[in-house]
Amino acid sequence: MIDWLRGASVHRALDPEIDLGGARVPIVLKRMKTARRLTLRLAPDGSEVRITLPAWAEGREAIAFAHARAGWLAEQHAKLPKRAAPEPGGEVRYRGQTLRLAWDPRAARRPVLESGGALRIGGPQAGLETRLRRWLEAEALRLAEADMRDYCAAAGLAPVAIGLTRAQRRWGSCSDRQRIRINWRLVQAPDFVRRSVVAHEVAHLVHFDHSPAFHALLAEIFEGEIRAADRWLKDHGRSLYASFG
Repeated sequence: MIDWLRGASVHRALDPEIDLGGARVPIVLKRMKTARRLTLRLAPDGSEVRITLPAWAEGREAIAFAHARAGWLAEQHAKLPKRAAPEPGGEVRYRGQTLRLAWDPRAARRPVLESGGALRIGGPQAGLETRLRRWLEAEALRLAEADMRDYCAAAGLAPVAIGLTRAQRRWGSCSDRQRIRINWRLVQAPDFVRRSVVAHEVAHLVHFDHSPAFHALLAEIFEGEIRAADRWLKDHGRSLYASFG
């Protein structure tokens, strides 16, 4: 039995939920053949605790692993930005900027960027968040498509299909070398962050791994610092989940 499981109660070892500062959060297990050890993390929105475990590990041991680190998980949960739906006079994030939400029921329903850092939107207040999210998603797709064309050209590839995802686990994916998917919330981040994710997925069209050849291609086609973009996502990525459900 693994050392940290010794002394854990049977109830705790089998409880698929964990208390994090008064919030009951489910523990979700994902078994991976390539995993060499247990990996523990909190979902970006704090909705679940995720554990990746090797094929040999037992589920009850993974659950006990999470309970043994409840203090650390509670600290991470407490640091999450509080959910705040967009409202008139409030703020919305777009390409690294903070825009003032200028709502006028007589204005057009489709948001319009104005000088001075304002985003004007009309229509009834009910459904305001939905209309904003749809606009941000459309902008995310427009920008990501342009990014994809840039990096495919740099890599000597023909453009591929690109779509959006609302995943809370990954910023991008490339599952079949013919299509990439990008998390729409990246439209809120600075451009270099979004572009780094698109470049990463384009590099996977050539190298479907994280080999030295993959990293060499990524460094060749991406114009910025990958480490800086990765650091931004590590430090601020969770904040991209604060404004929209």
